[in-house]
Amino acid sequence: MKYLHKPVYATAGYNTIAFGSGRKEFNPKAARPGLEQYIMEAGKGTIAQINDPSNIDEGVISNFMMARFNHQSNRPGFFPMIHPSLKYKPATGVEGACGSGGLGLTLAAKAVLAGVSDVVMALGVEVQNTVKAVYGADFLAGAAHYNSERKEGHAFFFPAQFSNRAGKYFDKFGKEKSREAMALWYEQAIENARKNPKAQEHHNAIKDLFKAGMTPPNPVAFCEHINIFDCSKVSDGASSIIFASEEGLKKLGVSKKDAVEVMGWGQCEDDITTPPPDLTKFNTTEQAANLAYKRAGISVKELGLLEVHDCFTISGLISMEAVGAAKYGESADFVKAGKTRINGELPTNTTGGLIGYGHPVGASGVRQAVDILHQLTGKAGDCQVKFNPARPYGLMVSMGGNDKTVIAMVFKRAD
Repeated sequence: MKYLHKPVYATAGYNTIAFGSGRKEFNPKAARPGLEQYIMEAGKGTIAQINDPSNIDEGVISNFMMARFNHQSNRPGFFPMIHPSLKYKPATGVEGACGSGGLGLTLAAKAVLAGVSDVVMALGVEVQNTVKAVYGADFLAGAAHYNSERKEGHAFFFPAQFSNRAGKYFDKFGKEKSREAMALWYEQAIENARKNPKAQEHHNAIKDLFKAGMTPPNPVAFCEHINIFDCSKVSDGASSIIFASEEGLKKLGVSKKDAVEVMGWGQCEDDITTPPPDLTKFNTTEQAANLAYKRAGISVKELGLLEVHDCFTISGLISMEAVGAAKYGESADFVKAGKTRINGELPTNTTGGLIGYGHPVGASGVRQAVDILHQLTGKAGDCQVKFNPARPYGLMVSMGGNDKTVIAMVFKRAD
């Protein structure tokens, strides 16, 4: 039985700049855009691609920690701000740590499938450059089980969590080749970001990216097994996209050539109060990806594009194995062979990923969907992939916490 009982389409995607250190125009001492500005830019960027915003039936706003970073709650209340025609229309706020954006997409798709809405705007936003990094690290620790893990955890909590994963991975599969693959992942992320004007690392001018990626970790100042180049940065930004039924596309005046079809998704949760069963694996990501493949009726060999949650370079390597692109323990060889490059066997994170594009947490999952939409409809600019007709699908993985809340979603260009 087909998982989706009717088609669900995605269209009208828009990303703001991922703003933070690394951008030439970023000044930590100067006034910067807030939640309102980013929501307005992303929302209006999507509205500009449709005929009439009054045809939007409802909205979903995904965000992780606005209550702490911005002293603001009540996510749904920002939806009507985007356009007067949205006043009094339903909206929902969702939170699932770094997987918040992915959750927003699934909620939008479910509303279309339920028949309660033909057109749903999913918008993700995060503004994190409001506090020093060490305080932000404490806020972000809420993506894990704060009561059992934070007190004894590292000052830079999540970098240390993934440093531990890297250490175990080194022990099991070899430090030298794994370390080199992580440096190559960083190199690839920045090279892709340099082609993307909205990427946080677009202005990165480091001449020898691989050498930077190979910088020895400093466990006294940071973490034992990773360096700062292995990490995604603190980012501000927003992304938005519309999910619609076939009737919804007609209402919006959008042709199918400007849309992609949602073929299936997997949403999986693991117990946040328990540690990962194996630090060298993303078990929840694997479950979600396999569920997405099953529901879409495809295999990993039919993917022509991949967006994984590379909050850290080691996350990129482990993700490649979790989605089945590389066998367990072989992702380093996969990356070193150039298979994740834009012109490689499976182009991955083509606009920079979380490390290159940036990681405005609540927006990242939506941004991934927007980038897949642009790729599959031939609108990715300098980041455009040349698709093999035998591999017409794109997969995105939005991961919350330490592989706890995971959404994997498969797309194909609409027929």
